Amino acid sequence: MNPALPELAPPDAVVLVVDDVPDNVAVLHDALDESGYTVLVATHGEGALQRAAQAQPDIVLLDAVMPGMDGFEVARRLKAEASTAGIPIIFMTGLTETEHVVAAFQAGGVDYVTKPVRTREVIARIATHLQGARHARQARQALDVFGHATLAVRLSDGRITWQTPLARQYLEAYRGGMDGFLDPELTDWVRQQAEQARAAHEPASRVLVQGTRRLTLALHHPTGDGEWFLVLREANDAVMLEALMAAFRLTTREAEVLYWVVQGKTNRDIGDILGASPATVKKHLEHVFEKLGVETRTAAAGVATGRVPQLRHR
Repeated sequence: MNPALPELAPPDAVVLVVDDVPDNVAVLHDALDESGYTVLVATHGEGALQRAAQAQPDIVLLDAVMPGMDGFEVARRLKAEASTAGIPIIFMTGLTETEHVVAAFQAGGVDYVTKPVRTREVIARIATHLQGARHARQARQALDVFGHATLAVRLSDGRITWQTPLARQYLEAYRGGMDGFLDPELTDWVRQQAEQARAAHEPASRVLVQGTRRLTLALHHPTGDGEWFLVLREANDAVMLEALMAAFRLTTREAEVLYWVVQGKTNRDIGDILGASPATVKKHLEHVFEKLGVETRTAAAGVATGRVPQLRHR
């Protein structure tokens, strides 16, 4: 074995090399093979998409400039498919202008190397990104096994790059399915929360309501590649609302308004949650005040938690 090449390949690691120049392919193939990788080759964009879909390589080493479909378009298409979206892409390019480097990352690349490539550098970078990708994949598999509702969303366009079956089920129930993307409203919210997290502020949660059921969305740490985790948790407020209705002879909507007052929500917040105007919420709240014999939101919350103790732990 050539001592100049490090033995960094994890077991069974598969690299797809995409380059239209045979000499480049030969050099990379020999170096990767000697370092213990299984190497697949494609010499044009369409071939790269086919090989990636069929073989599911661990990483793609992708030439940026090729005739026909260039590497940027190949990367975009790989990231657009759920089955290949999680595969790390390292670009190989002789284009070192800032706009070309930016284009590589915008297309979904995790890294780039300049041509003529230095094989030691390429192998070291591959090993680094493979390790991160495998850890992420193991974490996702664990979430799948334990039935967590979690998804990864790409900030640039709101694409859902991965989700557990339970997360898919919740999104279909609360948003009618996403067709691979978060809707624009949720995407904007995720971006805002990501900015808060970067600024060392605690991201807020978002609540979606469907009848007595509510789905809480919480943004967690980034997964890399411009993606963030969203954790979804569902609760059913039917028992709580029934307790409020029985304790104070409230209507269903009045009980819902009081419930969210206890949670510290404003009339505008409650209107957004229940799909009503703030004026309508105010009218319901006036009826609640009358039935509880109070005049303020704080007093209403205090009376409610005093009569229904479970509210204190919500």
